[in-house]
Amino acid sequence: RMMSAPLRRLAAVAAPRGGAFAKPLMAAPAVRFHCQVPCGIFTDDLRVKGMIEDAATIRKAVLQAADLHKAGTLQDVHQMVRWINTKEEHAAKIMTTIGEYFMAQKVKKADLTDQEYKEVLVLLHSVMVAAMKAKQSSEVGPVDALDAALKAMEPLYVK
Repeated sequence: RMMSAPLRRLAAVAAPRGGAFAKPLMAAPAVRFHCQVPCGIFTDDLRVKGMIEDAATIRKAVLQAADLHKAGTLQDVHQMVRWINTKEEHAAKIMTTIGEYFMAQKVKKADLTDQEYKEVLVLLHSVMVAAMKAKQSSEVGPVDALDAALKAMEPLYVK
C-alpha cells in the first residue's frame, strides 16, 4: 500500500525508536479526506447554536469592557483586557466554524443550483465578515450585525 510523503517521514522517524509508530503507519492505506474532521460527528444545529452563544458572549464582552473602561482602576483595566481577549476568541471561533465546518464541509456545489450555491456562500460569508468586524470593534453595532447574519443563516441549518 502506498503511504503519503508525510506518513513516510513520520514512519522513518519512528522506526529508529523501536518502530512503535512505524508498523501502524506502514499498514495504513492511502486515504484522502474531503474535510478536516470526520463527517457525521457534528450536527448543524449545535454548531449554529454554539455560534449564537459565541455572539452572546461577544455582546457581553463589549458591554463589560465599556463599563470597565469607565471605571478606570488598574484592576478594571485588567478585567477589561480579559473581556476583550474573550470577545476576540469567540469571534475567531465563529470564523473558524463558518470556514472549516460550514463552508468546507456542508456547502456541496453538486447538491445546489448555481443560484443556491451563491446565496449560501454569500450568507456564510456575511457571518464571517460580521464576526471579523465584531472582533475588531468595541461597539455594539457590529455585534448587532453578527446577530442578524446568524439569524439569517439559522433556518438553513436548524430544523
